[in-house]
Amino acid sequence: MGLGGFDEPTARWCFARLTPPAPGVEPGWLHKHQERWAASGQTWDAYARAWASEEGLHPGEAILRSLDARFSRRLHVEGPYYFSDLADTSEAEEQAAINAGLAQAGGIRYIATRA
Repeated sequence: MGLGGFDEPTARWCFARLTPPAPGVEPGWLHKHQERWAASGQTWDAYARAWASEEGLHPGEAILRSLDARFSRRLHVEGPYYFSDLADTSEAEEQAAINAGLAQAGGIRYIATRA
């Protein structure tokens, strides 16, 4: 499990492509979680569940159910999301990793009208 589709294989795929933040630049979301997970000594699932609970995050499925209860879904597409934070990784390369089962899709495009 993890943070929605951000499971351990996805975390490892992303973390393997991170480069250190530039001097004077605050580390991004992926950098922070890479460091915190390593320091925690926990499995990714345990780490992610604890973090999501602390932050009050909801699973993606629950968010979609909530949206669908209020809106009439016209489009829901999942795809690449992390590539812009990864070194030398294009959107197409992330999509290829998703297609190959190496990573889960992190991007969601949801279009709806009032129900």
